[in-house]
Amino acid sequence: MAKNFDRMEDSNLSANPTIHEVSDPARRVLVRGGLAAAVAGLFGPLAAGSLAGCASTAGSGGGAVAGLGRAIGFKGIAMAAVDQVVVPEGYSAQVLYRWGDPTGVAGSMPAFKTDGSNSADDQALQAGMHHDGMAFFPIEGSNRGLLVLNHEYVDDGLLHVDGMKTWTPEKVRKSMNAHGVSVIELQRDGAKWSQVLPSRFARRVTALTPMTLSGPAAGHPMLRTAADPSGTQVLGTYNNCSNGQTPWGTYLTCEENFADYFEGPESPDAHQKRWGIRKGNGAKYRWHEHEPRFDAAKNPNEPNRYGWVVEIDPQDPASVTGEEVAA
Repeated sequence: MAKNFDRMEDSNLSANPTIHEVSDPARRVLVRGGLAAAVAGLFGPLAAGSLAGCASTAGSGGGAVAGLGRAIGFKGIAMAAVDQVVVPEGYSAQVLYRWGDPTGVAGSMPAFKTDGSNSADDQALQAGMHHDGMAFFPIEGSNRGLLVLNHEYVDDGLLHVDGMKTWTPEKVRKSMNAHGVSVIELQRDGAKWSQVLPSRFARRVTALTPMTLSGPAAGHPMLRTAADPSGTQVLGTYNNCSNGQTPWGTYLTCEENFADYFEGPESPDAHQKRWGIRKGNGAKYRWHEHEPRFDAAKNPNEPNRYGWVVEIDPQDPASVTGEEVAA
């Protein structure tokens, strides 16, 4: 489905071209060609010929993927519309942590119910929906460590017994708890990985988890609300997409598209228009119906408290749960 750019944020207030203007198909072909040249230089003459397809058009039949596979030693995978995970010959894939699986908190590992009847409290102790960016933190070499992963968004139609036919505070809490981040412990036995249950490191960070805002923006007037006059105590993280690791061993998760969760006022001001806070935005998730902080007409500063980078220490479950790094 094509995106409706008219309903998205317009944060580029300069006279510079937008990303949509510079990302035309011709430019993308040029970028692919540059990538092909770079990889060819990396892998030498063997790759030079096989990667020529990178600069070809979309109708080239996937030569770039197959060529790269030959260059680094695996057989390429043919395109197919199948509902399964397919990996190259000689490789294997296994499921480690599905939506609803227990995170591994000792004494609190509710079983997943396929009919959607798990409670909001259950979901706060289970894998969230739609895994995204993730990172592995070794504890014992490469045989044991912590996997930290994002849960970017939810399908409320699957999350609840009757989807969104009815709407309650409990459903909003469950939706919030299916967002955020998981910290789970993994161990390897030979070629197989498994989740450690329970684990002293196991942890869920959700859209309801208290956070501390740090950095130069902390306490700014635009971050202050009636619930948090200090502008330093944010509640929760959500729409977590990209990620990173710091040299000191913490996990960074990045909040995107935060505006999609806020119901905007009838007449948004220039700042709200810039970030896409508009009337009707809250219709998708409907959090604002039972969580007033997601009603930007009532709490205009609340949207400013999201869209940051959140830092989490995976090896210290007792630490302040995430810091929004306002740098």
